[in-house]
Order: sequence, then C-alpha cells, then structure tokens
Amino acid sequence: MARIRSFRHVRGFDVARPTSIGVMLALMMPLVILPMLSIFIVGMRKGFGFFWSSLMAPEAVYALKLSLITSFWATVFNVVFGLLAAYVLSRYDFWGRNAVIVTISLPTAIPTAVAGFALLALWGPQGTLGRFLFPPEGKQLMFTTYAIILANIFVTFPLAFGVIKPVFDTMSRSLEEASATIGATRWQTFWHVTLPSLRGAIVSGALLTFARAVGEFGSTILVSGNLAGMTQTAPLYIYAKYNSGEAGALEAANAIAIVLALLSFVIFSVLFFARDWLELEAQEA
Repeated sequence: MARIRSFRHVRGFDVARPTSIGVMLALMMPLVILPMLSIFIVGMRKGFGFFWSSLMAPEAVYALKLSLITSFWATVFNVVFGLLAAYVLSRYDFWGRNAVIVTISLPTAIPTAVAGFALLALWGPQGTLGRFLFPPEGKQLMFTTYAIILANIFVTFPLAFGVIKPVFDTMSRSLEEASATIGATRWQTFWHVTLPSLRGAIVSGALLTFARAVGEFGSTILVSGNLAGMTQTAPLYIYAKYNSGEAGALEAANAIAIVLALLSFVIFSVLFFARDWLELEAQEA
C-alpha cells in the first residue's frame, strides 16, 4: 500500500496539481491580474467614445509616437552593440574581461532615476562634458529627443547582450572553422554562418529591449524636461495627466496605459509563442 501511495503523484489523480495551480493563480490575482484589469476598467468606464477621443488627442498621439521612435533607435543601437560585445567577450579572453561583463550588466541594477542623474552629470549644461560641448548659451543635448534615446540606451543596455552572449558561448565553432578552411573571410564567415545562428537571440533581445524602452519613466523624466508635445513620452504623459487634476484625466491617462499594456502583451506573446520557431530557424540556418 505504501508503494501505491508513493506512486499517486506520478500516476492517476494528484491532489497537488489542482492545489498548486490554485495557489499560483490566487497569488497572481492581486499582484498582477487585477492591477492589469483595473487599467482596462478605468480606461473604458466613460465609454469607448471617450477612450478613443483620449487616444486621438494631439498630445497623446505625439507622446505615443515619441515613445515608439526613441525606443526604436535605442533598440537598434543596443542590438548592434550587444552583438559586438557578445562576440568580443565570447571569442577573446583578456585582462579585465570579467570587469567589462559586470559593467555592461550594471544598468539592470541601477535605479533608473540614478541613470537620469548620471546622464545629466555628464551631458547636462553643468556636466562633466556638457559644460564644454553644450554650454548653457548654446544648443543642448539634454531636454531633447536625443536625451530620451540616450536614457533608453542606458537603461536597456544589457538586455540584448544578455540574450545574445549565452548563444555565442554555447555555439559550436566547427561550422566557422569549416567556412574558414574553404577560404571564407572573417566577415563572410560571420555574415553567412555565425549571424544566421543568432537570429532567434537577436529577435528576442530586440523585442525585450524595445518593450523595456517603451515603458521607461525614471530616467526620461529627468533628462527630457517632460514638455508636452515636445519631449513628453507616453509614460510621462500618463504621469502628467494623472497629476493634472482635470476632469476625465484619470481615464485619459489609463487610455494610454491600455495601449502600452497591449503593446507589451503582444511583444511577450511573440517572444513566448515564436520561441520554438526562432530556435528551429536558428538550428536550420
């Protein structure tokens, strides 16, 4: 009998299955699911007409476009840098290599407000370099669209690198060596052999970077100036609306929040459901 009882968790009905699933969902309800549902409930409680007019408000449209554009350029830069850094740090061993890896990973641990202060301290009108390159009486780098891109690059710096480097580390070098033996140059080998094997990691790193950059708030509010219709991104628009005290401002803020939440849902759905396809494509490449 003792042996039969010991097999119940692998054969037949296992009470631990529904119990553990129920506990998991019960914990997720107040922590994740209900807060997300609240965004949709508040955003739609004045009706679809108000929701749509809030989305089509010129300042809201501008904020969404600015978030998408700045996130796109930050993603492009960080994917290219992540690819380069992962290649160098996987292929070559040199003094200080581990320190470089730790430094690249630092932005994930630094509060985003600190990242904003760091950029101001370097590039601001009174910053270490800014006082020489961008004096107060001249054109400024901070409080512009470029400052938002810099902030997004800083806070998402390690994401693409963190996805691409493990693939480099585990990649067999036999195909690269075979390519070299038939006379391919270093660039031809990288372009035709190495890069296709990294396709899944590159797409995953780009999507993670973009999703994180679109929602960035702490650093951008410091370096952008938060000027409506000029340097106000979607998260900053939500913050400004929430604090405006205007009638319907809370619903208008949640309308933009719904768009950001749906965008993040789509990105992570692609990451989850296309993961197997991306890995298969990389293996066949």
